[in-house]
Amino acid sequence: MKKQISDIKNCPCTLANGYDTYSPTALLRMFNNRKVSHLLDFSNDESSRVLFDDNIGRISISGVQEKLSAVVEKGKVCLTPAGVQGRYIIKSVPDDKRLKYRNQMPANEHLTMQIARQVYGITTAENALIFFPDGEPAYITKRFDVSVDGIKIKQEDFASLEQKTNHTHGKHFKYTGSYADMGRLFPKYVAAWQVEVSKFFRLVVFNYLFANGDAHLKNFSLQQSKNGDYMLSPAYDLLNSSLHIQDEDFALEGGLFEKGSYSEIYLQKGHPCQDDFITFGSMIGVPDIQIQKIMKDFLISQLLVYELTERSFLDEQLKRMYIRSYGERLNRLKRTKL
Repeated sequence: MKKQISDIKNCPCTLANGYDTYSPTALLRMFNNRKVSHLLDFSNDESSRVLFDDNIGRISISGVQEKLSAVVEKGKVCLTPAGVQGRYIIKSVPDDKRLKYRNQMPANEHLTMQIARQVYGITTAENALIFFPDGEPAYITKRFDVSVDGIKIKQEDFASLEQKTNHTHGKHFKYTGSYADMGRLFPKYVAAWQVEVSKFFRLVVFNYLFANGDAHLKNFSLQQSKNGDYMLSPAYDLLNSSLHIQDEDFALEGGLFEKGSYSEIYLQKGHPCQDDFITFGSMIGVPDIQIQKIMKDFLISQLLVYELTERSFLDEQLKRMYIRSYGERLNRLKRTKL
């Protein structure tokens, strides 16, 4: 069901109460403090779509979402003119009818990104919802790979860092390997690697807790800072994919790490517990004190998760499903042999 434009009672960016458009905080974060409408002037039709990825042969979230390049002109978000550097990416509701509740995907991604930032302190790409003239929502994100003066910032995703391509590892190359393999690359490419690998660890735990089963190699990147060092780029493409497709616990075929290191609970139940994430953190070099600190955040039921979900633009059924998924994953994560 489409969200009627007149029904907006919370900021379509921060989800703060009492706004029927973007709040001042949202305008600052998303649009450099410019007043910008939450309404688009163009319709969601084939003439305005550009497909950046078609993951034929495997149903995946990232492989079916249409993406549009956009800029802001005269207080409106509009499609990027030819020869101009786009500053935003718009993802509309996908057409693929194999996806359950596909009209809820923009709201799902928006909510999950807001929870990552507001509840768990994860640095994310700036994001919001925006609406087509008929009220259909779309997800909009501010590009973090383009500087203020329009220069592209050097960035490499983990498929590139692991030198995996369609040619070398087949058409599902971005799903190969394990998260431990990714974590072990940080000392090679990142100067302050223990700081950045701790951020990576936090993001992997988050993806599990919020059932993001599409967190593949291309959804993690290293980005060059102004000083020339590399750091983990802001998180992007976070959503509860289990609401839309039949998913595994992890996107990568190798999961967290090799099966020989699984806990007894993991082997018996088929799902990881907190012991497995502690093992994972140690494997990739996260300091023990950081592992304990990060896990503590994820092992308690966070009231703000419920509050943000209630204020989100998901419909009532999907809100219940989202919270149920969170509860189920939280219970799994709490399990321990101790």
